[in-house]
Amino acid sequence: MDYTPWSLLSDAGLIAALLVTGTIARARLVFVQRLMLPSSVIAGALGLLLGPEVLDILPFSDQLGTYSSVLIVAVFACLALSSDSGFGAFGKSTGSFSLYSIGMYGVQVGIGLAFALILLGPVWGTPDAFGTLLFAGWAGGFGTAAALGTAFEDDGWQEATSLGFTSATVGMLVGIVGGIIITNWGARRGHAGGVGPFAALPEELRSGLIREEKDRTATGRATTSAVSIEPLALQVSLVAGVAAAAYGLSEWVGDLWPDFAVPVFAVAFLVGLVLRLAMGRTPAWRYVDTQTIKSVSGSATDVLIVCGIASIVPSFVADYLTPLLLLFAAGLAVCLFLFLVVAPRVFDQHWFERALFTWGWATGSVSTGVALLRMSDPKLKTRTLDEFGLAYLPLAPVETLTVTLTPTIVATGAVWALAGGYTVLGIVACALAVLLARGALRAARAGGPEGPRGGGTSGAP
Repeated sequence: MDYTPWSLLSDAGLIAALLVTGTIARARLVFVQRLMLPSSVIAGALGLLLGPEVLDILPFSDQLGTYSSVLIVAVFACLALSSDSGFGAFGKSTGSFSLYSIGMYGVQVGIGLAFALILLGPVWGTPDAFGTLLFAGWAGGFGTAAALGTAFEDDGWQEATSLGFTSATVGMLVGIVGGIIITNWGARRGHAGGVGPFAALPEELRSGLIREEKDRTATGRATTSAVSIEPLALQVSLVAGVAAAAYGLSEWVGDLWPDFAVPVFAVAFLVGLVLRLAMGRTPAWRYVDTQTIKSVSGSATDVLIVCGIASIVPSFVADYLTPLLLLFAAGLAVCLFLFLVVAPRVFDQHWFERALFTWGWATGSVSTGVALLRMSDPKLKTRTLDEFGLAYLPLAPVETLTVTLTPTIVATGAVWALAGGYTVLGIVACALAVLLARGALRAARAGGPEGPRGGGTSGAP
């Protein structure tokens, strides 16, 4: 059957129905709430079960997996256009948090690659890029899994996207289930003083619904009048223009240098940055609403997750089942070591809450970390989110460059250099975090009692 615009409409309707079903399941089913699964993950799992790869009930087109590749381009375009963080109030405490986060990310990248090169490749014949599945799915999440999977598929590794989304799904489950176990352990050991029962979590975290009108916030601001152009249409047009320009540039570079493949999502990020720099110097930038663009990015990510999980090819996963399980076991061991051994030496105040939050985003997503944090710190008294907002700033360019450059580095054959470089980066960052924390502790003891770390006012996520 030929693919037509009506095929796109049919796929969109099925995806929408799955998302609504996932939202209802999250709102009504207690066991789903306890797992804190996003509606998009539930929808994707249903799509996989009912789709052509398993029961073949839902009539998806054969382009379902391609949608993820397109949507990740839009997500990176939004990322370039909407990042608005600043470095104010960045101090020693935040520096330790930042170094610990960089260390966790670097070790996950480096050890995942090294483990695959040393054991999985020689024994099971996995591709050189196999080790990237760990950080792509865990620390990176579904967006990174889509980005790297698309790039590796273009280089000939056809299973990359399916395996990447499998890794992201497993990582989210490890983060949530493992986080709940760790929270209960911390409560018994006295590490989590503010831990409360599941029923004490805010309603919006349990059901995913904001029931009270007064608690609902706007997803953006109108910068144009609808008599000229609908405000949302302008922001979406900007994102679509950047994404389309990135695709055109990528194709142009491919025509000039056929052996040099440039990931479209990476080009979209660069085009977005250039456009932002150019528009930022003119009054035109005042009509770009970053909050709306972030909402567009979030919507694209939700649909991306549904498409990604629903398009997983089970036979691909089965072919790599043993090395995947071993890679995930190695990743779990690394995260547990950092949580139990490194984190207590980095965070002298509220170490458990900070480490638990970092566990959440390093295995699944920031939203997973927030949900786990609210279980151990219901009123956010530890100010973990305030501090992470600043601590993430140095990590953001590291993460973006890693995702952007990894496919090219792997294609050149420098995988060992990538594995060694990131392992060293992770170890050094963790060591510096410990040293910085010890220095701050000595200074605090010399100068007298010091209050809890992290300035600012605690705020809801």
